Amino acid sequence: MSAADVSVLQRPHDRLRRRRAVNRGMEALAWLAAALAVLTLGIVVWSVASRGASALSFDFLTKPMAPIGFVSPHQGLVNAFIGTFILVGLATLMALPFGILIAIYVNEYAPKSIRNVVTLTLDVLAGVPAIVIGFFVYGLIVVAHGQSAYAGAFALAVLMLPLVGRSTMEVLALVPDSLREAALGVGAPRWRTTLGVVLPQTIGGVLTGAVLAVARVAGETAPLLFTCSLVGIGTTWDPSKPVMSVPLAIYELTDSPEPADHARAWAAALVLLIFILVVSLTARWLATRSRRKIAQATR
Repeated sequence: MSAADVSVLQRPHDRLRRRRAVNRGMEALAWLAAALAVLTLGIVVWSVASRGASALSFDFLTKPMAPIGFVSPHQGLVNAFIGTFILVGLATLMALPFGILIAIYVNEYAPKSIRNVVTLTLDVLAGVPAIVIGFFVYGLIVVAHGQSAYAGAFALAVLMLPLVGRSTMEVLALVPDSLREAALGVGAPRWRTTLGVVLPQTIGGVLTGAVLAVARVAGETAPLLFTCSLVGIGTTWDPSKPVMSVPLAIYELTDSPEPADHARAWAAALVLLIFILVVSLTARWLATRSRRKIAQATR
């Protein structure tokens, strides 16, 4: 065998070695990126916890917020926690039904041309900055009716809508067509098939999208500056009036010259961070459960 023939036989082996080397290098880069992401989260959690844990107390969770600069050992942010609950709850009631209905129409009924337009619209809406949404709601509602929890919740609902809609569309697309065909084959109408067969398979995915959307808007401050920031220090459950929220309280406490207010801001950030972590873990559990349920339905 000539030297040329030997070199030809060695080329595939050399290419295989190069591909394996490139594969190992890319795997190392992927592991490094994942480690950096986990390290960044760990640093953020540790930084917030080390500064805010000392200010956590029973009074912090049960007492209302005091005026900025007023130093008292018996004060907390219960009005901000209640306000955030009202805002996020109203926003969820506004965004969740519309997001699910949009996803059902796009995935089950809309022609391809309309489906592409609606999908693109949701993607663009998801990328609009939160402060732009807040300014839009300010011109649409606040100018005529004043600030209120309704206006703030509507701004948050606009931010939640594309997340709920897109996540529901994705999970609806995972439901196998064989389930739809089986229901239609026994004479069930289209709407009955959607409500009785398709949607029950996607409950976990829908809840996952809703939970992630809640985590997304729970820490938003920019829209609330335009729609629900003229609040007092008292506690109110009336959504027709402006209410305090945790992000807005953090924003105001950080402007205070008092170190005690700064500690309360860190404590509020810690509570908000714990809430987002719990919500994210819940969403991941629901997503895993939804995938298992759909996988079992396809067997």
